[in-house]
Amino acid sequence: MFFERPDSGEIAVLVHIDFNDKNESYGPEEFVELAISAGADPVAVVTGSRQRPDARYFIGTGKLAEIKDIVDREEAQVVLFDHALSPSQERNLESALQCRVLDRTGLILDIFAQRARTHEGKLQVELAQLQHTSTRLIRGWTHLERQKGGIGMRGPGETQLETDRRLLRERIKAIQKRLSKVDSQRDQNRRSRDRSSVPTVSLVGYTNAGKSTLFNRATGADVFAADQLFATLDPTLRRLDVEQIGSIVLADTVGFIRQLPHRLIKAFQATLKESSEADLLLHIVDAADVYRDQNMAHVDTVLAEIGADEVPTLIVFNKIDALPMAEPRIDRDAEGNPLRVWLSARDGQGIDLLKQAIAELLGVDVFSETLCLSSKYGRLRAMLFEHGAVKSERFDEAGRFVLDVKLPKKDYLQILARAGMSEDQIEAV
Repeated sequence: MFFERPDSGEIAVLVHIDFNDKNESYGPEEFVELAISAGADPVAVVTGSRQRPDARYFIGTGKLAEIKDIVDREEAQVVLFDHALSPSQERNLESALQCRVLDRTGLILDIFAQRARTHEGKLQVELAQLQHTSTRLIRGWTHLERQKGGIGMRGPGETQLETDRRLLRERIKAIQKRLSKVDSQRDQNRRSRDRSSVPTVSLVGYTNAGKSTLFNRATGADVFAADQLFATLDPTLRRLDVEQIGSIVLADTVGFIRQLPHRLIKAFQATLKESSEADLLLHIVDAADVYRDQNMAHVDTVLAEIGADEVPTLIVFNKIDALPMAEPRIDRDAEGNPLRVWLSARDGQGIDLLKQAIAELLGVDVFSETLCLSSKYGRLRAMLFEHGAVKSERFDEAGRFVLDVKLPKKDYLQILARAGMSEDQIEAV
């Protein structure tokens, strides 16, 4: 597969090998998108099939010669592999091809480094990059004589290598310490939300499924959204008013992808905790993607890895505008509970159905009454206002406060307890 010669950008040759794995029946299309997202200009995609990787070059010598011819002809600057390469395989390939070689993990790390905007996001990406680099340090010093033992054989390379390793370890420790502080701040914020009993709903899904577009449509936020892989990395939280249950916190998180580097998952652990500790997950799915089912399975795998597989989940099939004759709807289970919502975040179809489904799943026991309070219950009135539970207020003929109140029943009982009162003391209209 060849492309037109690019006008700008880093010229890249892409390699995708099929190992006949039924669980990984993907073509090279996604990897091409990854390369373009990283700023590369692919001139060719080399495909092939093998039973198992070659220990020395990952690919066979015939395929290596084919790639070498394309690199020389197109004057390519980098060869990108849609697979995980060992450090020795990268070194051997770079020596044979006489250009830089990057595997799938390195490419994803590069994209994350470009897209991180917040201080936390940059720290998380840097940590993952340093951990990845630490296993490949020797590549940077192949031009120096390494220590082999014996008289006259001791060179500066080993000393420099150990120095770099020590500096890397110190930098990794420093970043981990700073991230632990960020994690503590996030825990404190979560505890504050728990105390105020504000439900948290977290958006998860495969990258480019439309999470940020849906987040913007539902909350009116302006999170960057684009038709590209990993358009946004940094988590964003916004309040969203939902009928019957009041305010919730909606969290937009990083998108997942197959073979997501384990180091990235570990580095983004604090961010992903928003999902593992949420009250409800919205699993956003690109309904028009031909690999829809496989993508959903990969997301489920990552959710299990971060301990979020036990959180109640609502499947949201997005991009129905790209499906013929598709209409917004809610699919329900045998008991009538929402299972799936079909919508289009781009044009807003079905957003009201999504809010309805969220309300049904979170608002199982909602206190919605009109209360009549005399002036001696001023503290209770103030607490209800502080909680955001009062929808409207007026006065009756006797001068009492008449409040239309809506909040979770458990929150109402907690407020009464803090006010030193019981339900029997409150008059409902």
